[in-house]
Amino acid sequence: MTQIIEHLSEISDRYDALFVDLWGCMHNGVTAFPDAVKAMKDYRARGGTVVLVTNSPKPRAGVAVQLEQFGVPKDAYDTIATSGDSARAAMFLGAVGEKVYFMGEWGRDAEFFEPLSLLEDPADITIVPLNEAEGIVCCGPNDPMADPAVNRPDFLYAKQKGMKLLCANPDIVVDRGEVREWCAGALAQLYTEMGGQSLYFGKPHPPIYDLARRRLSAIRPDVPDRRILAIGDGVLTDIKGAMGEDIDSLFISGGLAASETKTSVQPEPEALKSYLGAEKSNPTYTIGHLR
Repeated sequence: MTQIIEHLSEISDRYDALFVDLWGCMHNGVTAFPDAVKAMKDYRARGGTVVLVTNSPKPRAGVAVQLEQFGVPKDAYDTIATSGDSARAAMFLGAVGEKVYFMGEWGRDAEFFEPLSLLEDPADITIVPLNEAEGIVCCGPNDPMADPAVNRPDFLYAKQKGMKLLCANPDIVVDRGEVREWCAGALAQLYTEMGGQSLYFGKPHPPIYDLARRRLSAIRPDVPDRRILAIGDGVLTDIKGAMGEDIDSLFISGGLAASETKTSVQPEPEALKSYLGAEKSNPTYTIGHLR
């Protein structure tokens, strides 16, 4: 059974590095959480390394800009690993072909298609209408408030054509302030349920953890997995991913599961136990909010 703690500092000395989720942990999509920012600064001051590991479809440079806008300062973390980084690399390696149908908000996601200089011979990616596409690149729904089922006709056509869907953000939903929105993961889930093939690169899937370890190693080599703590509010992404990677985890119950765990300041123990049991999730620790 998970151990409920009051502050990160109770356990932080056991770990050399943190893999920290953003949305629901460090900010709410609008503004930073001051207690979480302070916890990261304090951890770094004691010698710890903070890797922000996010299912954002943005490259890490774009996430850094967004964090500054939300009020998360640069001295609260060391480096960033994004689902977008992993997914972009796969796209430019030709994972879903060169002619792709784009799903998302272009004003927000255009940087996903910026050239990737790390590859010697990247695929020549062109965005085309669905009936001309070889595959789908999904950074999110065109309308984050619309039921994912509105995409069924397009997905049926794509499945019949054998297209693969590259999912740049495996999250199902996210809370932007007080508003809950659908994410790319909901569309990929629907496409898979319809018999299509979805390719995932963010949490809980291995590619983003490989990237996070490489980013960590570049600034702090040779940190063993037993000295890494993953922190997040998604049992199906952050905690499931940590369990799959065999690293310890800290569940933030006051994020996506605040109502289910009856979290105001801290979770209600029986509600937390019931929720984790239903989700078949076993985080090492739980806290109401990151502090």
